[in-house]
Amino acid sequence: MSTSTLGVSPAPPTEKDVRRIVAAAYVGTALEWYDYFLYGTAAAIVFAGLFFPTENAATAAMIALLSFGIGFVVRPLGAVLFSHIGDRYGRRAALIGTIVVMGVATGAIGLLPTYAAIGLAAPVLLTVMRVLQGLSAGGEWGGATLMALEYAPEEKRARYASMVQLGSPTGTVLSSAAFILASMLPEDDFLSWGWRVPFLAAFSLLALALYLRMKVEETPLFKQLVAAEQREKLPVVETFRTASGRLFVGAAMYFIGTAAFFIMTTFMISYITSSLGLPKSLALTSTIVGAFAQMAVLVYFGRLADRIGAAKVNILGSAVTVVAAFPVFWLVDTKVPALVLLGVTLGIACISIPYSAIGPALSSLFPAHLQYSGVALSANFSNVLAGFMPFIATWAFAAAGDKSWAPAGLLALVALISLAGSIASDRLQRPVRVEATTS
Repeated sequence: MSTSTLGVSPAPPTEKDVRRIVAAAYVGTALEWYDYFLYGTAAAIVFAGLFFPTENAATAAMIALLSFGIGFVVRPLGAVLFSHIGDRYGRRAALIGTIVVMGVATGAIGLLPTYAAIGLAAPVLLTVMRVLQGLSAGGEWGGATLMALEYAPEEKRARYASMVQLGSPTGTVLSSAAFILASMLPEDDFLSWGWRVPFLAAFSLLALALYLRMKVEETPLFKQLVAAEQREKLPVVETFRTASGRLFVGAAMYFIGTAAFFIMTTFMISYITSSLGLPKSLALTSTIVGAFAQMAVLVYFGRLADRIGAAKVNILGSAVTVVAAFPVFWLVDTKVPALVLLGVTLGIACISIPYSAIGPALSSLFPAHLQYSGVALSANFSNVLAGFMPFIATWAFAAAGDKSWAPAGLLALVALISLAGSIASDRLQRPVRVEATTS
């Protein structure tokens, strides 16, 4: 037997196909980020007292943020599971599985009794739901990104992928808005039932996302892999065997996408409300404005990546974030509402530049038959540490004597790590190809 290498240039989908594909990928990613940011917001505002009560409020807050990080620890396991399904049995099957697990776990959080009702079982059940969220998220983003990329014409790959990334600010806006509305309730009502409503709303988002995913066909690239008999029996094992160095580079490049995001959102909400003593509404409103700025950044730089290259956009965005890290916190520390809003918006906008192009940059590191595994594993190895960024930033702030230079320095360090990964990635990019087997 011999092999020949065929370049893959998927035929442009019809406008109807485009709407269906992008909508299915986008809504699923929006649900993922809605669920994740919702948990992070609740951990910063309400979970400490309801599920992790201690005599020390700061300790309770740190434990609640640790529970947030647990979801990221298990994400690599989810990546292994759903990557195997995605590279072996198809992107569509994996993405239907991820969306069901995520939606059910998030909605179930809204039904959980608190510590006052069932004692220790309450934080245990909450943690179990968080673990299920993490398993689902481990396979969701990589699969949704590949779904868009593998339908995209070569000259519009980054543009298509950036549409998937819009799910992140959409989820942020929806979850923040839900908590703003809930927090308008009297304090007793908010603590007894109001906080549950945003979680229960996940069931509605699940129904919409599942409907859209069920209507999407398998990607052209995966169909070619099946026809060329190029699927691996154990794709995750093969990825570690042949591309472990690229996994390391991909993880470093992706790091800013979640680590910096959770510093600028989950930690920042806690910092603004607990450390600076400013209203919850200001913190949540700032994240909403930042999310709208993120949408504009994602669209613009996604298009730019098609012209100059995805890795170069990642390099630019990481470098800009290094420069902006300290000014962001200087603005927030003024406690002037307009400047607080400006600082949060600036920070979220900067970290969104590399996030706009991370999908095509990651996928180009790996061969076609290992792309789901390569993309998902890179992202989720990075996310193990990223999920603890709110906790690490809180600890660093306290260790520095309540000085904001510590979390600002942490933000700059995260960006430097991604800058190094992006520079390495720029030298490792490869075309998306399928090996066609002939006799």
